[in-house]
Amino acid sequence: MAKKSLIEKEKKKKKLVKKYDCIRQSLKRQIQNSLPIQEKLIISERLQSLPRNSAPIRLRNRCSLTGRPRSNYRDFGFSRHVPREMAHLCVLPGVSKSSW
Repeated sequence: MAKKSLIEKEKKKKKLVKKYDCIRQSLKRQIQNSLPIQEKLIISERLQSLPRNSAPIRLRNRCSLTGRPRSNYRDFGFSRHVPREMAHLCVLPGVSKSSW
């Protein structure tokens, strides 16, 4: 189980990313479409003035049940331990424990 504080920080980051997503996208489009270098510099300064944690690259994939930050399946949103435990508890249909 991950620390509660880290999970809460991650939630705050997700809110910030969602809040500034439209602004960030429009500034990036303006940088691509503008021709003069000085104009690009001005727009990039505005982009850099946004909060750091509003960048989507700063998000970390975490398990939705345990909060574990590593070895997550993107499709399910779980870490590798959770499907294994679910299979042992016979919660997943058609999945059985195998050993060799």
